[in-house]
Amino acid sequence: MKIIDRFEIPYYQYLDEESHLAEDAPPLARDTSALLHLYRLMVLVRTLDTKAITLQRTGKLGTYPSTRGQEAIFVGVGNALEKNDVFVPYYRDVGVLIQRGVKLSQILQFWGGDERGNSYVDSRDFPFSVPIASQTLHAAGAAYALKYHQEKQAVVSICGDGGTSEGDFYEALNVAGVWKLPIVFIIANNQWAISVPRSQQTAAHTLAQKAIAAGFNGEQVDGNDIIAIQHRTAEALKNAREKGEPHLIEMLCYRQHDHTTADDASRYEPKDARPTEWKKEPVARLRKYLEQMGSWDDKQEEALQTACAQEVDQAVQDYLQLAPQPLTSMFDYLYAQLPHAYLEQRELLEEMEKTHG
Repeated sequence: MKIIDRFEIPYYQYLDEESHLAEDAPPLARDTSALLHLYRLMVLVRTLDTKAITLQRTGKLGTYPSTRGQEAIFVGVGNALEKNDVFVPYYRDVGVLIQRGVKLSQILQFWGGDERGNSYVDSRDFPFSVPIASQTLHAAGAAYALKYHQEKQAVVSICGDGGTSEGDFYEALNVAGVWKLPIVFIIANNQWAISVPRSQQTAAHTLAQKAIAAGFNGEQVDGNDIIAIQHRTAEALKNAREKGEPHLIEMLCYRQHDHTTADDASRYEPKDARPTEWKKEPVARLRKYLEQMGSWDDKQEEALQTACAQEVDQAVQDYLQLAPQPLTSMFDYLYAQLPHAYLEQRELLEEMEKTHG
């Protein structure tokens, strides 16, 4: 850990760009079984990401937000959560969701335009929130509910660096500080808010220091170091559960794809940025460390790649074979009891579907 000058914001990194381990690394760094589990999850997320982009390019999926190069953030945060904690996502959270019981096919279903993929059974987790930073306020509300009911659980909400420029974000931090809510705010700082670079979003030296004005602590973590991500998130969640202390963690990474498949980052992104930042990427970093430990080799890697490809291919088939909802489903989630005028329209649609299939 080091302290950033002037602002006293701690920065955590345990596994550096060359896969060297710091002396103060937590026990997780030597837990081979746990690290292998995290590595497999990151490879699965990257495999799904590649397939999802291909599906979008071939017209089988809607607009999709890539997580390439950011896998460690979402896998690490998801691993730190307890089952009864509440997770409030934005829209790049695949690595968290698959650890919360969400199927790969459901994720594809949502990005294919079917809202059934955005509904989780037997879970207190919230659905995707595409409007920027609005989910941070929802998370603050959930945290207040936990406190009110005296539950020793916590809430995690993730947003991007662009989300920290929204009023919703500041409002959520403010009430979290005033009410001492059991919540951890995660900023996936991938350096771009769509086409706007970090330098043009805010004059703040760090995004983590924005917590100071709200009356609680903030820190930075290397977003390519899954050991630091998992450990620091777990520590923040523990404090939130036991002491009701809110916390903010800014995780530094780089977006290795366009903002979404509807974007073209070549219009604004420096040409040499991705190759330079790719040298820090999290999957290869952890793999190298596992190899140095004697816990991973090329044969295991080949088997994992094959297994992940098969799992993703099965998810794609499950997604493509889903029967579409009837047209009348547009009325099903609007009211507890459908007004009479809508009943007539629903009946009309039912007749049309019977007639025209």
